[in-house]
Amino acid sequence: MRSFDQWMDEYALSHQNPTNVLIHKICVPLIMLSVIGLLWCIPSLGIFSRLPGLNWATLFVSGALCFYFLLNRLMFVGMMIQSVLMLTLTSWMASQGVLLQVSIIIFVVSWIFQFWGHKIEGKKPSFADDIAFLLIGPLWVQRALFKRIGFKNI
Repeated sequence: MRSFDQWMDEYALSHQNPTNVLIHKICVPLIMLSVIGLLWCIPSLGIFSRLPGLNWATLFVSGALCFYFLLNRLMFVGMMIQSVLMLTLTSWMASQGVLLQVSIIIFVVSWIFQFWGHKIEGKKPSFADDIAFLLIGPLWVQRALFKRIGFKNI
Protein backbone atom coordinates (compact mmCIF):
# COMPACT_ATOMS: atom_id res chain seq x y z
CA MET A 1 0.00 0.00 0.00
CA ARG A 2 1.20 3.51 -0.79
CA SER A 3 2.16 5.77 2.09
CA PHE A 4 0.18 8.89 2.93
CA ASP A 5 2.85 11.09 1.34
CA GLN A 6 2.90 8.97 -1.82
CA TRP A 7 -0.87 9.30 -2.19
CA MET A 8 -0.72 13.07 -1.63
CA ASP A 9 2.17 13.57 -4.05
CA GLU A 10 0.55 11.51 -6.78
CA TYR A 11 -2.84 13.23 -6.34
CA ALA A 12 -1.17 16.65 -6.48
CA LEU A 13 0.32 15.91 -9.92
CA SER A 14 -3.06 16.43 -11.59
CA HIS A 15 -4.11 19.28 -9.31
CA GLN A 16 -1.73 22.18 -9.96
CA ASN A 17 -3.88 24.79 -11.67
CA PRO A 18 -5.23 27.25 -9.07
CA THR A 19 -8.74 27.19 -10.58
CA ASN A 20 -8.82 23.39 -10.57
CA VAL A 21 -7.52 23.33 -6.99
CA LEU A 22 -10.24 25.76 -5.87
CA ILE A 23 -12.92 23.73 -7.66
CA HIS A 24 -11.69 20.58 -5.91
CA LYS A 25 -11.59 22.22 -2.49
CA ILE A 26 -15.26 23.08 -2.91
CA CYS A 27 -16.59 20.15 -4.92
CA VAL A 28 -14.75 17.18 -3.37
CA PRO A 29 -16.43 17.65 0.05
CA LEU A 30 -19.75 18.25 -1.70
CA ILE A 31 -19.36 15.02 -3.67
CA MET A 32 -18.50 13.20 -0.46
CA LEU A 33 -21.65 14.61 1.15
CA SER A 34 -23.76 13.63 -1.85
CA VAL A 35 -22.37 10.08 -1.94
CA ILE A 36 -23.14 9.69 1.75
CA GLY A 37 -26.63 11.02 1.04
CA LEU A 38 -27.19 8.66 -1.88
CA LEU A 39 -25.98 5.67 0.12
CA TRP A 40 -28.24 6.72 3.01
CA CYS A 41 -31.21 6.49 0.62
CA ILE A 42 -30.59 2.83 -0.25
CA PRO A 43 -33.07 0.74 1.74
CA SER A 44 -31.53 -1.32 4.52
CA LEU A 45 -32.30 -5.00 4.61
CA GLY A 46 -32.17 -7.69 7.28
CA ILE A 47 -30.06 -6.90 10.30
CA PHE A 48 -29.35 -3.35 9.04
CA SER A 49 -32.98 -2.42 9.46
CA ARG A 50 -32.93 -3.51 13.11
CA LEU A 51 -29.85 -1.57 14.19
CA PRO A 52 -30.39 2.19 14.53
CA GLY A 53 -27.81 4.28 12.71
CA LEU A 54 -26.49 1.38 10.65
CA ASN A 55 -27.05 1.81 6.94
CA TRP A 56 -25.07 1.81 3.70
CA ALA A 57 -23.78 5.32 4.34
CA THR A 58 -22.44 4.57 7.82
CA LEU A 59 -20.85 1.35 6.54
CA PHE A 60 -19.15 3.24 3.71
CA VAL A 61 -17.91 5.96 6.09
CA SER A 62 -16.61 3.32 8.52
CA GLY A 63 -14.64 1.62 5.75
CA ALA A 64 -13.20 4.92 4.51
CA LEU A 65 -12.22 5.87 8.05
CA CYS A 66 -10.37 2.55 8.48
CA PHE A 67 -8.40 3.37 5.31
CA TYR A 68 -7.61 6.87 6.61
CA PHE A 69 -6.55 5.48 10.00
CA LEU A 70 -4.01 3.24 8.29
CA LEU A 71 -2.59 6.17 6.32
CA ASN A 72 -2.27 8.94 8.89
CA ARG A 73 -3.68 9.23 12.41
CA LEU A 74 -4.04 13.02 12.46
CA MET A 75 -5.78 13.04 9.09
CA PHE A 76 -8.02 10.25 10.35
CA VAL A 77 -9.18 12.50 13.19
CA GLY A 78 -9.97 15.31 10.77
CA MET A 79 -11.82 12.98 8.42
CA MET A 80 -13.74 11.48 11.35
CA ILE A 81 -14.93 14.94 12.42
CA GLN A 82 -15.84 15.80 8.82
CA SER A 83 -17.66 12.48 8.39
CA VAL A 84 -19.68 12.91 11.58
CA LEU A 85 -20.72 16.40 10.45
CA MET A 86 -21.73 15.06 7.04
CA LEU A 87 -23.65 12.12 8.52
CA THR A 88 -25.45 14.53 10.86
CA LEU A 89 -26.39 16.82 7.98
CA THR A 90 -27.45 13.80 5.92
CA SER A 91 -29.66 12.54 8.73
CA TRP A 92 -31.25 15.97 9.06
CA MET A 93 -31.91 16.22 5.30
CA ALA A 94 -33.46 12.74 5.40
CA SER A 95 -35.76 13.86 8.23
CA GLN A 96 -36.82 16.82 6.08
CA GLY A 97 -37.62 14.57 3.12
CA VAL A 98 -35.15 16.27 0.77
CA LEU A 99 -32.10 14.01 0.97
CA LEU A 100 -32.39 12.18 -2.35
CA GLN A 101 -33.16 15.28 -4.40
CA VAL A 102 -30.45 17.40 -2.79
CA SER A 103 -27.88 14.60 -3.05
CA ILE A 104 -28.55 14.07 -6.76
CA ILE A 105 -28.31 17.79 -7.53
CA ILE A 106 -25.08 18.21 -5.53
CA PHE A 107 -23.57 15.08 -7.10
CA VAL A 108 -24.30 16.09 -10.70
CA VAL A 109 -23.34 19.76 -10.37
CA SER A 110 -20.16 19.00 -8.42
CA TRP A 111 -18.98 16.40 -10.96
CA ILE A 112 -19.62 18.83 -13.82
CA PHE A 113 -17.37 21.35 -12.07
CA GLN A 114 -14.76 18.67 -11.32
CA PHE A 115 -14.49 17.67 -14.97
CA TRP A 116 -14.40 21.31 -16.01
CA GLY A 117 -11.52 21.81 -13.55
CA HIS A 118 -9.62 18.94 -15.11
CA LYS A 119 -10.27 20.37 -18.58
CA ILE A 120 -8.66 23.62 -17.36
CA GLU A 121 -5.84 21.60 -15.78
CA GLY A 122 -5.29 19.65 -18.98
CA LYS A 123 -4.94 16.38 -17.09
CA LYS A 124 -7.33 13.52 -16.48
CA PRO A 125 -8.68 12.91 -12.97
CA SER A 126 -6.46 10.74 -10.77
CA PHE A 127 -9.22 8.18 -10.26
CA ALA A 128 -9.01 7.33 -13.98
CA ASP A 129 -5.77 5.49 -13.12
CA ASP A 130 -6.75 4.19 -9.67
CA ILE A 131 -10.28 4.23 -8.25
CA ALA A 132 -8.82 4.56 -4.73
CA PHE A 133 -8.16 8.22 -5.54
CA LEU A 134 -11.88 8.79 -4.96
CA LEU A 135 -11.06 8.28 -1.26
CA ILE A 136 -7.86 10.32 -1.51
CA GLY A 137 -9.58 13.49 -2.80
CA PRO A 138 -11.32 14.24 0.52
CA LEU A 139 -8.08 13.53 2.37
CA TRP A 140 -6.19 15.92 0.07
CA VAL A 141 -8.72 18.67 0.79
CA GLN A 142 -8.54 17.95 4.53
CA ARG A 143 -4.74 18.16 4.37
CA ALA A 144 -4.95 21.61 2.71
CA LEU A 145 -7.30 22.77 5.47
CA PHE A 146 -4.97 21.45 8.17
CA LYS A 147 -2.00 23.22 6.58
CA ARG A 148 -4.01 26.44 6.38
CA ILE A 149 -4.84 26.34 10.12
CA GLY A 150 -1.22 25.75 11.10
CA PHE A 151 -0.37 22.04 10.89
CA LYS A 152 2.84 22.37 8.88
CA ASN A 153 4.21 18.80 8.88
CA ILE A 154 1.35 17.04 7.14
